[in-house]
Amino acid sequence: MSLLARTADAIAGLLSPWLFLGVSASCLPRTVLNLLRERRFAVLLSPRALRDAWFGEFWGRIAGPNIRLNAAERVVPLLEGRTAAGRVLLEDEVSACPPVAGVVLEVGAGSGLWVDVFPSFVAEGFGAVSSPEAGTDVRRRGAQRSSSGSKGITRVYGVEPNRDQHPSLRKAIARAGLEDVYRIVPVGIEELDDSSKWDGRVEKGSVDCIVSILCLCSIPDPEKNIRELYRYLKKGGRWYVYEHVRCEYSWYMRLYQRLLNVFWPHFIGGCLLCRQTEKTLREAGPWEKIDVGQPPIEPWYQAVPHILGVFTK
Repeated sequence: MSLLARTADAIAGLLSPWLFLGVSASCLPRTVLNLLRERRFAVLLSPRALRDAWFGEFWGRIAGPNIRLNAAERVVPLLEGRTAAGRVLLEDEVSACPPVAGVVLEVGAGSGLWVDVFPSFVAEGFGAVSSPEAGTDVRRRGAQRSSSGSKGITRVYGVEPNRDQHPSLRKAIARAGLEDVYRIVPVGIEELDDSSKWDGRVEKGSVDCIVSILCLCSIPDPEKNIRELYRYLKKGGRWYVYEHVRCEYSWYMRLYQRLLNVFWPHFIGGCLLCRQTEKTLREAGPWEKIDVGQPPIEPWYQAVPHILGVFTK
């Protein structure tokens, strides 16, 4: 690639987050009009409620589906156990990590963006084993993993305290055929084991796998809540992570990311760019194995870098 082409790519990459903010801003008038039509005046008068409604409009109609489309090439292999050091393994490379299985805790289930991936990993006799939306390759590889000895998923708890997301989440569960496997948990992380807060209970030390996909950037009090989630994992349990994190690889990109972060939370539903999520996960408790890294395909000008991989307790 020529110097001119590389320079053009870098400029486009650096400007991309601002364009993302601009698309979010364009959804605000539509959000306000919808609230006026629905006579939800209380939401208009509450900055926090208006921000949540605005983010729901932006994420549900535009950002979420596009991010789902682009991130699937990393998230699906992650859940299959086909990553190492932030890199997606090739088909002929041997993975040392098993696929997601057993009792699964999906943090930040939202509107069900990733629900259609889970049927490929469901244990035989526990519900659907394929999903039209997930794609042929996902179903084929999932079936191969199941036959190679993985016990498969027996239960998914989708943690989503925002009840406005539940109708869309239920539709996604129904489309995936997971009504008997996937259960919505309508409370926050701190109340998962409190049966007085919801009609169920997740006991500490009972979870085989935690899945967090682009959600730890916005949970409240991340140090406390990530430590709390760690306590739900069994010994040997695995935490599958795909999250964006603070820039660490150059002072100028750290500075640029901080500038973006002045505006980002206000336009993207409270999401914070500069969280040290990998550090917080590492310090949540003792781990037997950590295999995470930044995807090598992400260039130096990536203002929203990610980590991809698995923590094993």
